[in-house]
Amino acid sequence: MNRTAQWDDDSRAEGVADDFRRLFGGAPDGVWAAPGRVNLIGEHTDYNDGFALPIALPQTTLLAARGRTDGRLRLHSAQGDGRITDLVVAGLAPGVVTGWTAYPAGVVWALAEAGHAVGGADLHFDSTVPTGAGLSSSAALECAVAVAYDGLYELGLTGPELARIAQRAENGFAGIPCGIMDQMASVCCTAEAALHLDARTPESHRQVPFDLRGQGLRLLVIDTRVTHDLGDGAYAALRAGCERAAALLGLPALRDLSADELPQALRALPPELAPLVRHVVTENVRVTEAVTRLREGNAAALGPILTAGHASLRDDYRVSCPETDLVVTAALGAGALGARMTGGGFGGSVIVLVEAGRESAVGGSVTAAFAAAGHRPPRILEAAPAAGARRIRPAPGTP
Repeated sequence: MNRTAQWDDDSRAEGVADDFRRLFGGAPDGVWAAPGRVNLIGEHTDYNDGFALPIALPQTTLLAARGRTDGRLRLHSAQGDGRITDLVVAGLAPGVVTGWTAYPAGVVWALAEAGHAVGGADLHFDSTVPTGAGLSSSAALECAVAVAYDGLYELGLTGPELARIAQRAENGFAGIPCGIMDQMASVCCTAEAALHLDARTPESHRQVPFDLRGQGLRLLVIDTRVTHDLGDGAYAALRAGCERAAALLGLPALRDLSADELPQALRALPPELAPLVRHVVTENVRVTEAVTRLREGNAAALGPILTAGHASLRDDYRVSCPETDLVVTAALGAGALGARMTGGGFGGSVIVLVEAGRESAVGGSVTAAFAAAGHRPPRILEAAPAAGARRIRPAPGTP
């Protein structure tokens, strides 16, 4: 595990446990953490049964939790409005809960729907995962609850099983038709590695060594501070387009179309669907190439792969925006090895691969470009491959 992230979570855990005592009276049964994620390459491929290569971030959602025997589910967030949301587990159903509480409540609903004997809980969250930045703050919420409930109710679920529960919560309860990549990254990533995910068989995921610092590299996450709402229909429309294209081609999913078959398939498809298919097929190829480069110990070779992925998202999938395009252009102009938007799109963040020592120059160039364009200053973070969801060392007084 990234040691800085470990120490930060340990120090935060005590404060989260103290806040829990103040809010709910008495100590929590434990404190759990689940990280946000950035995806190196493999965007909009997971719901097409394709491949992705995410890493977990040091930024995490911490959850202090205590089981209840009366069937009540009480939720509080340090980033919320100060109120405690009080729900009844037996009354949870899609559409009943809205806002941020739909994500944790949805996990409890999904566990019960899957036949697990779960009851209520008191849950207090405190997150350092930026919201609206394409870094999977919702998946971090969901996965923190999934691993906490796994511990509280001794469910004994595997990482991929917990990820499927969290995905079910987002799809069936919160109403976002996402794939499984975000949840798998939050639960199953390990430190100093990227997760090679096959969305068709997530149980077969593999860890790929990703030694940024050892190879003299840094990975910046530049948050454009342009927020996006994946529930507004655009994401669902893209997924529906991909599913329609696969059906027209007689395929279970676009993952089953090879690069060699792509030209003929594009000629057979309606003009509005061909660009979506081209992106998905070429993006799967980019994931495979990225994994090869990392296994060779050549992380710098990711640069051109990232940049090609951004061009595909911008021109074929059309989920970029002027702000993300500006980050890519300014970063490359300042000497970055590669850059691309990450996440669902329509705003959010850009990842930038740079040589060590170039962070300030690249970040300064992007900030200056934003100022010249009249945009708010971007938020710049450094990413390092961190560990997935886990129970934190209990704070003093916590069992």
